[in-house]
Amino acid sequence: MKNKTIIIALGGNALIKKGEKHTSRNLVKNISKVCKNIIPIIKDNKTIISHGNGPEIGYLLLQNEASKKLPQMPLDILGAQSQGLIGYPLEEQLLNELRKKNIKRNISTILTQVLVDKKDPAFKEPTKFVGPYYTKQQAKKLSKKGMKIKEDSKKGYRRVVPSPKPIKIIEENTIKKLVNKNNITIAAGGGGIPVIRKNNLLQGIEAVIDKDLASSLLAKSVKASLLLILTDIPKVAINFKQKNQRFLSSVDIKTIKLYKEQGHFPPGSMGPKIDAAIDFLENKGKKVIITNPENAYKALLGKAGTIVTK
Repeated sequence: MKNKTIIIALGGNALIKKGEKHTSRNLVKNISKVCKNIIPIIKDNKTIISHGNGPEIGYLLLQNEASKKLPQMPLDILGAQSQGLIGYPLEEQLLNELRKKNIKRNISTILTQVLVDKKDPAFKEPTKFVGPYYTKQQAKKLSKKGMKIKEDSKKGYRRVVPSPKPIKIIEENTIKKLVNKNNITIAAGGGGIPVIRKNNLLQGIEAVIDKDLASSLLAKSVKASLLLILTDIPKVAINFKQKNQRFLSSVDIKTIKLYKEQGHFPPGSMGPKIDAAIDFLENKGKKVIITNPENAYKALLGKAGTIVTK
């Protein structure tokens, strides 16, 4: 595939590995590895890169809560911070790899706002876990202060925030112009900064938008040919981690929908990626690939990963 518009959606677990300390050194090290893997794809295609921010937003929330003297920042501001926190080393390492290959391309990171509906049901029933774990006693105190807290898989208590459906990429025209001029563009980091319209004016709101759904929306906005979702597994599986586990190499949208209805893709793991794949393909998208960074280029050639088509 050459000279196509591709969205590469990097999962947060591709940037910080499970069990790793969240240090800038580990973040840059992992980003560097990812960049080496995607350079062969970027070389011949117009590319937009989106990314998750799960671990990063959690640590920003910890930092936010650490000081009793300094005013706390709302979640939408922290989301914007995370776009810079990841966008900068991603730009840096991509430029380094491009220079090693003597490839001349410009890179831009766009602070990306994503419109959501203030009447979205998610605002009435927050479900998205964010930030650190609390004890039961800490959770009670925070609940009294107005923070929504729920128990998370018996590991403790965590804050929950709304996760509304993304409607529109506010900066989509700017992104289109950059991509059409062959600029590598980093956008919609962490699912984007959630904003609503109030009296026809934009206003940030405390929420977290699913990164994969935002990536699908971005792909539709720029009329991308391919949505490449990079996570920590080489292929999508049904009956995951069971004796009858089976990896999927190629699957059509009808079959993947059936597997979803059968409960093979839980909401907290593969579910959002499958939802994003279905959404993209149902809205004029041509192909979705789900794999890990190490197999990204092979998957583009049809030799690895899970390929989902109409």
